[in-house]
Amino acid sequence: MTLEPLFLTLDRIAGGRTAGITIPEDMRQHPRTRRSFVWITWLLAAELLIGSAAVVVAAALWLDGVEIPFAVWMRSLVVLAMTVTLFYFAWRAQRGFYWAYSRLRLFSKIFPVVTLVIAAIPGLYPLWMVTEQIIFSLILIGVSDVLDSDHMREAFPKPRKNAQRAGAEPLGAASVEAVA
Repeated sequence: MTLEPLFLTLDRIAGGRTAGITIPEDMRQHPRTRRSFVWITWLLAAELLIGSAAVVVAAALWLDGVEIPFAVWMRSLVVLAMTVTLFYFAWRAQRGFYWAYSRLRLFSKIFPVVTLVIAAIPGLYPLWMVTEQIIFSLILIGVSDVLDSDHMREAFPKPRKNAQRAGAEPLGAASVEAVA
């Protein structure tokens, strides 16, 4: 039993009009594309480790009698959920789906800004959580940097509007618009 139909349904929900648009196989298999996704996977694994460590630290402190604010619990769970979502985007982008690359690129730019702004609110989080948020942001900036490389932008060019309507059509010279 394959789960691909379920994933394609999720793709349609998350990807909208561009859900079925993929890049050509040669760009997907290009050594630089593959190497970029190895880096992204390692960076997201570090995010998962840091997010899990935050939950463990909060639980250990709570078991030790320290009152843990609701904001810390919520932040910890949200970070884990975001990281799982980013892993899904990275996995689908690695399979050539433009929408997933686009979402991963967008969120790897937005999440660090939001995280740093929230971390700057005095007294909202303990120092260890603020430190975790800063590290989280720096790692996501690294993901964004990999996704914004010249090669990755060339591998995942923005589809033209007529290609978006066409559906599961690979991106190629005839169906893409170069993004500088």
